[in-house]
Amino acid sequence: MDGAEHDDGDVEVSFCVVNTSQRELLLRGLDAIARERETLAFASEVIVLDNGSRDGSSAAAEAHPAVDRVIAVSSRRGKGLNDSELLRAARGRFALLLNEDTELLPGATAALWQALRERPRAALAGARLLRPDGSPQPCAWRFPSPLTALAGALFLHRLYTVQSRGDSVREVDWCQSAALLVRREPAAAIGYLDPDFFVYSDEVDFAWRLHRAGWSSVFVPAARAVHHEQLATGAVPARRIVELSRNRDLYMRKHHSAAAARAVRWLTAYAYALRALAALALPGHDARRLWLHVAATLFPRRGEGLREAADRYNRES
Repeated sequence: MDGAEHDDGDVEVSFCVVNTSQRELLLRGLDAIARERETLAFASEVIVLDNGSRDGSSAAAEAHPAVDRVIAVSSRRGKGLNDSELLRAARGRFALLLNEDTELLPGATAALWQALRERPRAALAGARLLRPDGSPQPCAWRFPSPLTALAGALFLHRLYTVQSRGDSVREVDWCQSAALLVRREPAAAIGYLDPDFFVYSDEVDFAWRLHRAGWSSVFVPAARAVHHEQLATGAVPARRIVELSRNRDLYMRKHHSAAAARAVRWLTAYAYALRALAALALPGHDARRLWLHVAATLFPRRGEGLREAADRYNRES
């Protein structure tokens, strides 16, 4: 270790996992964390926040030998709120935010930790995310703006906006929070994550506010994690598409202007519409899903999102 003083004793890294009714994926991820902890040259802890699950996840986490603490909340809440609670509860100088569907590969934790230790003005370090088949998943991007939306409309998104490429640690605008190492001191200074972002864009807003405070984010390709992510694999419920669009619009209105938010809505909807038209003629492409994106992008305040679905889930408890 580098000899710097640590918060709350000797814990250097706190593994912070949010789980929402994904017991089997959670256990798989905890097994990976256990393997990681055996290789670390510093002290660590594991905290699981169970997000109102009814599938036995909380008890399973309590029984797992890698877990030091379980925070079981009785109602389903948003990711920004849950990640903030974990960051407050963590004792480490760094906190590794993880989804329940994230499986760390060997050496990921040490690589992320080393990247932040060597860069004292970096507050966030994101891992390279892989799909279950091993292919890389885009996981670091430029901050959203009318220019990035225009790049998407011109099908230059991967060239201009995606920043998760290369084999060296590089500074980026923001990284996905499925496997994100956070320097806790600056995170506390800006008030952690904004709970207004129920799911999606919460980490974008977090990175932007840290950036405004003089901190940076880095992408660490040597840190690898498998992400069993719902938007990338399998069917996508319409409410996820609504929530994605809604929070993208919230970010634009919060950090830009109403005119910029409107431009992003129209440019993004245009890109989805072109893809939907192409999907009508291409086998194996889901045109209906793309049209759902068009509608949700143009009218982000309509329809049921994940927040409303969580409210209904809580009422039925």
